[in-house]
Amino acid sequence: MELTRKDFPETFTFGTATSSYQIEGHSFGGAGRTHWDDYADTPGNVVRAENGAIACDHYHRYAEDLDLVAAAGFDAYRFSISWARVLPEGRGAVNAEGLDFYDRLTDAMLERGLKPYATLYHWELPSALADLGGWRNREIASWFAEFTEVAMTRLGDRMATVAPINEPWCVAWLSHFLGGQAPGLRDIRAAARAMHHVLLAHGRSIEVMRGLGMSGLGGVFNLEWAEPADDSPEARLAADRYDGLYNLWFMGGVFRGEYPAIVLEGLEPHLPAGWQDDMGLISQKLDWCGINYYTRKLLAPDPTAPWPSLKEVPGILPKTYMDWEIYPEGLFRFLTRTAQEYTGDLPLYVTENGMASHDDPVGDTVEDEHRIAFIDAHLAQVKRAIANGVPVEGYFAWSLLDNYEWSFGYDKRFGLVHVDFDTLARLPKASYHALARALTENR
Repeated sequence: MELTRKDFPETFTFGTATSSYQIEGHSFGGAGRTHWDDYADTPGNVVRAENGAIACDHYHRYAEDLDLVAAAGFDAYRFSISWARVLPEGRGAVNAEGLDFYDRLTDAMLERGLKPYATLYHWELPSALADLGGWRNREIASWFAEFTEVAMTRLGDRMATVAPINEPWCVAWLSHFLGGQAPGLRDIRAAARAMHHVLLAHGRSIEVMRGLGMSGLGGVFNLEWAEPADDSPEARLAADRYDGLYNLWFMGGVFRGEYPAIVLEGLEPHLPAGWQDDMGLISQKLDWCGINYYTRKLLAPDPTAPWPSLKEVPGILPKTYMDWEIYPEGLFRFLTRTAQEYTGDLPLYVTENGMASHDDPVGDTVEDEHRIAFIDAHLAQVKRAIANGVPVEGYFAWSLLDNYEWSFGYDKRFGLVHVDFDTLARLPKASYHALARALTENR
């Protein structure tokens, strides 16, 4: 890698990230069923109908995995807590074995000098709550508050930071309008309510953690830079609508207490009555903001489709195995825009950034020079943002391990560490070793 730790401020945090359902193995430890189990059991939803029953078996191998995090010189480990592992029915009776696992996991991080960066929800909704309408039901904010209190009463004193919900766009729009993830709905009314309720749940969770005396509380948003596919006013409008739906809705709700007019024109008729009264709770003060960034999208109008009447157009830039364009400058533009328009002096973190590729081992090596170049290029944009006065305080590579990549099953590999899904053997890739050198040499 061209950049190393010495190219960033002394206090800059380097970390790597995972999520519970993608790595732990959900068939262990008394975890309850999730809507991802249901979604994967439905034909046609997931590649080869694969699920997270075993995943990377991190539940049993967490010590080995955390050794890899520490050996690479990372300062922090971003992980998530499975709601259904702690509360198998989503509320009520606590699964002591599940809570004990996260207790051991937290202590294991601290023993290795790793700062725990927790996320309370990374998409694995308990099936019992999905039966009650899930994110369409306003009561989910209260259910999530209960889960927050149970988990953070036990763990909160040892967390460096906590974010309630990872990537609210995926939780709400991708899953309820586009049908691309559990629960796999294609319903604008369901999507609009989920878009609001996911932020209401975020607000209730923050409120609970403040009540427990916690600090280090933030929000994590996935952002995609939106560009018009051509110079026409219609393409510009399509890009602006995409930007509004993907980026401005969630940032605006949390940091301004308002939703963008360009999205309300389509969603307001479907929002729950009295939604305006929730904006104070949604927009309460945070301690930091996290940005997950992977790609940009080119947008064109689709006059044959109802609102938002847009479609994605393939771009000409090099692409990852997800068929996502590689556009590092978008990260700089988002960090700059976020600070200027939403967060001011609030610390910013790049909470996810990485790429999928084939990554086939040759002997005992995985030569993923493409990933090294990807990370280097994006870190260069982080350095550029810092030089321009943007208060970026950390970068987390996605992901530590090849894992269960949701609808793509085990086909898309994002990891710094290769996982053989037959034997579950771990094999650090060239990118892992390159990052380790960059973070530990001359430290």
